[in-house]
Amino acid sequence: MHIINENRGKPGRAWVEVDLDAIAHNAAAVRSLMGGNCDLMAIVKADAYGHGAVRASERLYREGVRAFAVATLDEGLTLRESGLDGDILVLGYTEPSDAHALHDFKLTQLVVDGAYAGALGETGKKLDVHIAVDTGMHRLGIAHDDLREIEGVYGRGNLAVKGVATHLAASDSLDDEDVEFSEAQLRRFGDVVSSLRGAGLDTGKLHAQASYGVCNFSSAGFDYARVGVMLYGVMSHFGEARLQPALMPALSFRAVIAQVREIEAGETVSYGRAFTAERPMMLATVCAGYADGAPRQASGRGLCCIVHGHRVPVVGRICMDMLMADVTGVDDVKPGDVATLIGADGGEVIRCEEVARASGTITNDILCRLGGRLPRVYV
Repeated sequence: MHIINENRGKPGRAWVEVDLDAIAHNAAAVRSLMGGNCDLMAIVKADAYGHGAVRASERLYREGVRAFAVATLDEGLTLRESGLDGDILVLGYTEPSDAHALHDFKLTQLVVDGAYAGALGETGKKLDVHIAVDTGMHRLGIAHDDLREIEGVYGRGNLAVKGVATHLAASDSLDDEDVEFSEAQLRRFGDVVSSLRGAGLDTGKLHAQASYGVCNFSSAGFDYARVGVMLYGVMSHFGEARLQPALMPALSFRAVIAQVREIEAGETVSYGRAFTAERPMMLATVCAGYADGAPRQASGRGLCCIVHGHRVPVVGRICMDMLMADVTGVDDVKPGDVATLIGADGGEVIRCEEVARASGTITNDILCRLGGRLPRVYV
């Protein structure tokens, strides 16, 4: 990842701008929703959803965040090598043969079943772990009713259980059946915790909620909420929330215009001749394509960008490295001007939620696909 000084002008053909103050604001907004002693565990996997994990984590640490979560061992190592303190939980699978790295860099590993606990135990490395309990997501974790297997993790002498976690499958839905399902998951998790404590076992830090879980269910009784997408100022396009935190989008996606041309009525644009001009129009070719994260599936579905403070439609199929926009009626558009695909310009704003809607996906997907070849500009 490149870090560009924003005062040096345009950093290339296309880039991402990240407002670290917005991330700090969002952390405070999310914390205001949490009850009791619940605190924030910042999800910074997938390069902090495209925002840059190192810089985002450093700023969150300055704001008092002391717990972070990543998906992979390498993501955790990157944070440690940058000098980040605090607890770092690896949510995904780490090969037992890499247990030495977990130990040496003081990373905490999520344990997903008894066999995995056994494999980590056989390495002889003293490791901090959290136990994943499957209460209905059926992705990772030990079944909630298999208390013997859950308790067996405590029997591994080199594993120190520092937390117990579950994951809610439908916390972003307020449909009656989904709410009932989420509440059942929380009850099952509570039963596991009570059983472990009744057996004299220390459950450590408890966590079950992700971003929408914080908005839709009480945080009382939990030590952490694992918050990802809301830290970056967006909500999932399809999600529903009882509580709406006052979020500030932290990311903008911009690209340079390479060429401006006039085309006549009846002429077609881009691959497959999928767009036909109904009138003469001015066409701007923008240096961003699906290899950069501009979603190809949004072609012909109302996707827009902003040029000179004017919202203009993207026309034709999005290419790997470029897209075309109808800038008819926008004055003095020329090569070297900037088009904004996500973010604000003048009085116009395109939110990530809008791009996700046009793409038939969620904001997490849009943010995480922003390509590695895009420099990050921190403001």
